[in-house]
Amino acid sequence: MKWYGKMYIGILIAILYIPIFFLMIYSFNSDGNMIHFEHFTLEHYRTLFQDDRLISVIFNTVAVALLAASVSTVIGTFGAIALYYLRNKKFKVTLLTLNNVLMVSSDVVIGASFLIMFTAIGHFTGLGLGFFTVLASHIAFCIPIVVIIVLPQLYEMNDNMLNAARDLGANESQLLSSVIIPNIMPSIIGGFFMALTYSLDDFTVSFFVTGNGFSVLSVEVYAMARKGISMEINAISTILFIVILLGIIGYYLIQHFVKRQKTVKRGVSE
Repeated sequence: MKWYGKMYIGILIAILYIPIFFLMIYSFNSDGNMIHFEHFTLEHYRTLFQDDRLISVIFNTVAVALLAASVSTVIGTFGAIALYYLRNKKFKVTLLTLNNVLMVSSDVVIGASFLIMFTAIGHFTGLGLGFFTVLASHIAFCIPIVVIIVLPQLYEMNDNMLNAARDLGANESQLLSSVIIPNIMPSIIGGFFMALTYSLDDFTVSFFVTGNGFSVLSVEVYAMARKGISMEINAISTILFIVILLGIIGYYLIQHFVKRQKTVKRGVSE
């Protein structure tokens, strides 16, 4: 790579990460502002964890993210497998197009659509906006992400391996559990972590479908920021950034472990 290419990448990384770095540094500022750093303190973190409402919001956020990621990973994986085996090419292209449209659609449009739908459902059933509406919305926009991650690895599978398993007497359920799922496991794990990140990061859709008695972290931080700059916002953002960073590191470690296990098994079989 030429020197100007390296410089461009360095500038890009600096623009992206320097604001986050300052946000994290000033979350330990005893002066309580982003202008002058007085001395190191954990007071803002203590205040954060003494706030029962914020603790409840953090719990809500993690619960929604884990449930949404888990459910969307299962649905998205089986959806990708169904698309892989679908023989009608026109129907397959139509479904893939619909899946991709959800990926690129505006969050405002998706959020407003869910709000209208849940309001209509609530009119007949009495269901109000809250945990279940947020969870359902997050599952819905995470499923296309999982599909788009899992499907390419399905096409990378060796058809001879599937045919060999059938020749050895494996039925469709055994083929799925013993051949297909283990081979696409890295992409399934990747889809889960990507869905988890999207759910934790989402603001716009959550803003539309949260009720008065329920909130998630992104919406709560927005509400706090409207009242003015607070170091508690920095503390929350720092914790969220570290959690996502650990999730990404965990994802790469798991990917490395799975690939290593596959390499070992391939070496033993040879």
